[in-house]
Amino acid sequence: MFDICADPKSLEGLAWALCYLTTGKHLLFYGSFFVVLALMLIVAPIALAFGFGGAIAARSSVLPLRLFGKAYTAMVRGVPDIVFFLFVPVAMDQGLEYLRHLWACPPSDGPVWSNGEFAVCAAAKLPLSTAPQIWHEIYGFGLAVIAFSIVFGAFAANVLYGAMNAVPKAQLETAEAYGMTTAQVRSRILIPQMWTYALPGLSNLWMILIKATPLLFLLGVEDIVYWARELGATKSALYDYPHGDWRVWYVLALLVYYLGMTKVSERVLDRVTNRLSKGQATMAGEAQRKAAA
Repeated sequence: MFDICADPKSLEGLAWALCYLTTGKHLLFYGSFFVVLALMLIVAPIALAFGFGGAIAARSSVLPLRLFGKAYTAMVRGVPDIVFFLFVPVAMDQGLEYLRHLWACPPSDGPVWSNGEFAVCAAAKLPLSTAPQIWHEIYGFGLAVIAFSIVFGAFAANVLYGAMNAVPKAQLETAEAYGMTTAQVRSRILIPQMWTYALPGLSNLWMILIKATPLLFLLGVEDIVYWARELGATKSALYDYPHGDWRVWYVLALLVYYLGMTKVSERVLDRVTNRLSKGQATMAGEAQRKAAA
């Protein structure tokens, strides 16, 4: 990046450190922090939408819909997260490529799955081998977003389902007695009040999502864990900037990053909780009223 970095072997001290920390790989390492942030900010609303749909389905009076909502939450909650994180991207990738194989590839008598291998023609690959590297990265990131959303959506569905059940039934019955339809009771009474009961559980889910982002490394996405291991490993004299095993320092940087994210999240969630609890008949609302008195 800098002119003085043209000959790394001639550098010493701070100049060496400055050039070392501004190499192309380090810039990718810094950018991977934004990849993790993007994952959380994208997954959170999608997972919340999945969870809301699952909770509504689990409370539905239509039997198939109710069974689907309960099966979704029970299945995902009952299987280790890592299994879904590994299964969903692979299954979706192979499923999409298989559909493209049927559409874009010439007819073939050979099976797609053979001898434990999945093989499609080059035209069915996603993305195409000729596509720029950025599209391969976006595709992998998209599969990771779907996997995270499905898993955390199931947990969110369970939290929202419990929150909906916590809303006093007397209020719902009173609204019905005033002539409100089921949809009106849900949108005007149930949903606005359930957030107070759901927020503690959703806050915990957000913290778990923060801690789960290193699983991107297992999904083939070059995240901060990947680059910390890559850059911190021992580099011999064959490299421009040789050094010993510095992984502990890179992992320490990740530790500070995640602790900082957790602290900021706690402050924001506390403010949201206080805002939603104001005037509510909950323990937090009662505590606010006693403090004001």
